[in-house]
Amino acid sequence: MLLAVRKGTIVYVMLILVLLVVNSAKADRRGYVWTYEYQTMPKGESELEYYLTHKVPDVHKYDEKNTWEHQAEYEYGLTDRWDISIYQRWKQTNTKTDDKFEYTGTKVRTRYRLGEKDMYPLDTLLYLEYIKPDSSNEAEIMEGKLILAKDFGKFNIAYNQILKVGINNKGGNENEYAFGMNYEFNPSWKAGFESAGNYTEDKYYIGPTVSWAGEKLWVGIGVLRGLNDRSDDFRARLIMGIPF
Repeated sequence: MLLAVRKGTIVYVMLILVLLVVNSAKADRRGYVWTYEYQTMPKGESELEYYLTHKVPDVHKYDEKNTWEHQAEYEYGLTDRWDISIYQRWKQTNTKTDDKFEYTGTKVRTRYRLGEKDMYPLDTLLYLEYIKPDSSNEAEIMEGKLILAKDFGKFNIAYNQILKVGINNKGGNENEYAFGMNYEFNPSWKAGFESAGNYTEDKYYIGPTVSWAGEKLWVGIGVLRGLNDRSDDFRARLIMGIPF
């Protein structure tokens, strides 16, 4: 377990060092990795995004079970306030006895910004997503998010209220949330913290997040620590976006 953690730490440190020496410029990007903000893709523009999420239920039993989840997303702006995207998903599950890599399905989502920035007391965005698992034994899910955000100078606050509804009688409803605060140090760098969790299952997490934006690439990295026995001990996520 320690070797795996050290390798992971080295990867993150090397990535940050590379970013420090790159000539950076502002680009459309996310300042968080668990929390959505008040933003959509501009009309006619596209972006490819890659998500890598690592989940460890018990850090003291790392070799008994840990997972790596992969998502590839294509995003397109229909208007300056409305976009759509499609995801493909895979997961690798590592245990003491077996390592399994599998395709886990697809997702389709859309986002719509209400009004323009600072038009209302809170900037508001509506999010709707359909999740289609590869296995017929798993529930198809409709996921809705109410995204509220506000900038105070260089500080940003964002909250997501999330509702997941099983639509083929194989899953119940779940209420979740994500919350983030960050500070923009310059046009390239933002850092802060996020909290995410599931009200229904009583699982809660908190941890730091940092993001960087260059002219043709943006990257976000965040880690979370579980706050109770129901939660995973550790979660980490890397997101990379390439606009074009």
